[in-house]
Amino acid sequence: MKTKLTYIALVAAAMTSVNGFTGCTDILDEEPRSIFTPEFYGTDKGIEGGLVALYQNLRYVYGNMYFYNSLETGTDEYTYAQSADGNFKDADLTPGVGTLTPSSCRSDALWGNAFTSINSTNYLIKNGTAGGASEALLAEAYFFRAFNYFCLVQTFGGVPLDLGCGKLEPVTETVRLSTRNTVPEIYQQIFADFDYALKNLPDNPRLTGAVTKNVARFFLSKAYLTFGWWLENPGNIPTYPECSRTDLNGHDAKWYYENAYTVADEAIKNPGPYGLMPTYYEVNAGKNDRNKECMFYADHTEADGFFNGGDLGYAGGNGTEQVTVWAVTWNYCNLRTYKTAEGSIKNEKGDETNQTDPCKREAAQWAGRPWTRMAPIQEVFTNIFTDKEKDSRYDGTFVTVYRGNWAKGDDKTETYYNGNLMPVKNEDPILTFVPAKLDVKVAYPEEGLGKSNVGAGEAEGRADWVIEPENISRNAYPGLWKLGTYRTDNGNGLGQPNGSLTRPFVIAKFSELYLIAAEAAVKLGKNDEAKEKINVLRERAGKWSFNNAENKAVNDDHSQEMVAATPATIDIDYILDERMRELFGEGIRWYDLVRTQTWEKRASKYTICDINDKKAWVKKVTVERAIKPFNYLRPIPTGQLNSMEVDASALAAYQNPGY
Repeated sequence: MKTKLTYIALVAAAMTSVNGFTGCTDILDEEPRSIFTPEFYGTDKGIEGGLVALYQNLRYVYGNMYFYNSLETGTDEYTYAQSADGNFKDADLTPGVGTLTPSSCRSDALWGNAFTSINSTNYLIKNGTAGGASEALLAEAYFFRAFNYFCLVQTFGGVPLDLGCGKLEPVTETVRLSTRNTVPEIYQQIFADFDYALKNLPDNPRLTGAVTKNVARFFLSKAYLTFGWWLENPGNIPTYPECSRTDLNGHDAKWYYENAYTVADEAIKNPGPYGLMPTYYEVNAGKNDRNKECMFYADHTEADGFFNGGDLGYAGGNGTEQVTVWAVTWNYCNLRTYKTAEGSIKNEKGDETNQTDPCKREAAQWAGRPWTRMAPIQEVFTNIFTDKEKDSRYDGTFVTVYRGNWAKGDDKTETYYNGNLMPVKNEDPILTFVPAKLDVKVAYPEEGLGKSNVGAGEAEGRADWVIEPENISRNAYPGLWKLGTYRTDNGNGLGQPNGSLTRPFVIAKFSELYLIAAEAAVKLGKNDEAKEKINVLRERAGKWSFNNAENKAVNDDHSQEMVAATPATIDIDYILDERMRELFGEGIRWYDLVRTQTWEKRASKYTICDINDKKAWVKKVTVERAIKPFNYLRPIPTGQLNSMEVDASALAAYQNPGY
């Protein structure tokens, strides 16, 4: 039986960052410990300890709400919401709202932590190789080096391979200089490291959550695909540092697309311990966390706050705390219903005295802690998730029905009165984001928040407040069920919804291999192969085991209808639509749009109901973003530039153009 990875704090010379940050010598001088000698890291035990730190370090990036925002806000999935601050408004690239700068771009979380991991891997690889450590353990270090460089090159372009002490050498002293390598040089190293990992990693994880051959195949195929697009450059997007868009090994874009398809297809055909779950609901249900579809993730635990990496009772949203879903959770607790059938009753000051809040903050997958920082744009629901009855991915992605849960807050009231002053009981719908425009008349408030207190409408014959797709606003919108809070220690109450999430943040899913292969097939002109891969996921999407909106188990099969509805010709736009349906809100959308060079085309304009003056909750506006070619690379963080001791011209040359 495999043991789950246990994260511990590992303080070692090898674990410090570079490029202007304190090197490792100072730590050794201050706290000399024989266990942290180079010889120790040449042993299997030492390598295992170093690997623990690498897995742990994932938490600083994956589950970080602000980094998540950098990969979702400003795309064709999310915009900024009512309570957004500059972290989110700047990322949206809406003129007059925010401006993305080296100081405000939250890709900084990746820069610092990726180089910390890379320096660690350099140390482990050097000393482990010299000490004769296990190749399988060394392969995990090679994997992490490739993975971190892959994340960096997609985000910033070319980055340093020499961190201050020579190419791929660990830092042993404070360094104040840095030179960026070109994109082809970075990918050459990525491919070499992933190849080593693929050759030497085991088929099955040595510990639950540890990487394997197929995890290496996943990222190798995606790196091949991404570099193929970079070489082809159909949108004429600039790169930096400037260089020829040629492969150092002499291969063309087609060669990389072919290898992307081959490796992804091999991973699908030789799944090892991974595979598709029977239904989409089962992939994302909290009770099924760490299922076979989850290949690579930043893990957490409910058992202990220290090992969770975040307080189980109250978290502030920083460091290793897993709080991503808070950003996309709107304040459903603002919903109001009437205490009695009399409806509105106001005192002499004009204050409402007959309303109560029926939806309490709860540590549950549909609920959680609301921060209202990011809102999905309306096109998600009108243009992408169009088949909401057959395609289970809509229901398995979003919270569309908010039910009364006042009994869990020790409120013994049996009945309240909601829309049309109709009675509602515990577990009844209080607000529904309906799948399409209703046939009956819906009365929305002409100004202010209305009876619902969130700007929802009142539909004839319905007790629940309703919001139609074209009335979704920055204030009220479907939540992200798939990433929602999941706890088993609530008892019969509301639990601890303000604590750091205890769910893993999934970085790679087996299902994405089908999408990688399909995209590569499209680039190769292999329509039949692309359609075959896409239909595997669409067939699965037609199978329902649970209906979240109706809160009940079901056994519905629309798989053949889903397959029949697949278009005859698969193009990149359809691939991107399917990627959104399958992977919506999972922190990879910006990479998808940047890779395919479709960001400006797909996300430069969107619609939403704006709420600036709180008197136009149902006023739909069209917003235009200022997405420029230089935005396809994120700015080098100010913290990096401030740490370098070079002249102004060298600093300017180090920064990506446009920032």
